[in-house]
Amino acid sequence: MTDPLDRALGAYYGLALGDALGMPTQSMSRQDVVRCYGTLTGFVPAHPDNPISGGMPAGSVTDDTDQAVIVGRLIAEGRGRIDPLRLAHELLDWEKEMKANGSFDLLGPSTKAALDAVARGVPAHEAGRTGTTNGAAMRVTPVGIACAVEPLDTFLDHVVESCQVTHDTGIGIAGAAAVAAAVSTGVGGGTLDEAVAAAVSAARAGARRGHWVAGADIATRVAWAWDLVRGLPRAEALDRIVTLVGTSVASQESVPAAFAVLSVAEGDPWRAALLAANLGGDSDTIGAIAGAVAGSVTGLAALPAEAVETLRTVNSLDLEALT
Repeated sequence: MTDPLDRALGAYYGLALGDALGMPTQSMSRQDVVRCYGTLTGFVPAHPDNPISGGMPAGSVTDDTDQAVIVGRLIAEGRGRIDPLRLAHELLDWEKEMKANGSFDLLGPSTKAALDAVARGVPAHEAGRTGTTNGAAMRVTPVGIACAVEPLDTFLDHVVESCQVTHDTGIGIAGAAAVAAAVSTGVGGGTLDEAVAAAVSAARAGARRGHWVAGADIATRVAWAWDLVRGLPRAEALDRIVTLVGTSVASQESVPAAFAVLSVAEGDPWRAALLAANLGGDSDTIGAIAGAVAGSVTGLAALPAEAVETLRTVNSLDLEALT
């Protein structure tokens, strides 16, 4: 078994790896990914006409990594706890900085609506009552690194702290809980199968938290997506993920899609991240989730050293001290 710190670093850098590989293909259809890039086999720059990442150089991370670093820093500063209102202001400050730098890689729809509400004076515990997209799941990895998955109720309290202000719904919390529980299980020494089982259990319990909104059950869809593509050839598996699971920003699509990618890649972080990048849709977030879970199981040592060095160099990314 690898060292827990190595697994934690594997989760954090695995998130960044999947994020950066998926950066150029986000918001593209699967057909356009094939037309523009063929099959992605490594870091590439984004095409200038990509509405979100156009002009970003190869190896660049996006909001997934940036927000996961913010959450990690708040956990460290709060000695394990996150102040939801502080998180809201940190995310608003982050978006201001991104706009000042001319970036179009800004807040997602649920997060944007909730933080606009906070800025208008809506209480933090009410702002996220409609958030169902994957913004909470994409940034929750540090909760999985910092917190043991058992006892589950206490673990879910920490998950809720990281997403309540923007995604205080059963769907939003379930998606975040699935990712965090899988990462926590991996960092704790669990196998990939154990991480997936923990994700399903945590998503099922997380769905009972927050405000109810109509939508498919995350736990059921994660388990279904995991089995849906098992043993299929790569091309057929990708087609099934796109057409049946879905790759949009909806938590019910992108979170199960990440677990489907893990199934096809058999838990290999590099393969999982590349598969996600070739999907299109919300490929950076799907890759970030898959990379984080895979990295938590395999550890940093299993990530290609050259790719990790690219992440550090291109983004001035140093996650060791924070981890």
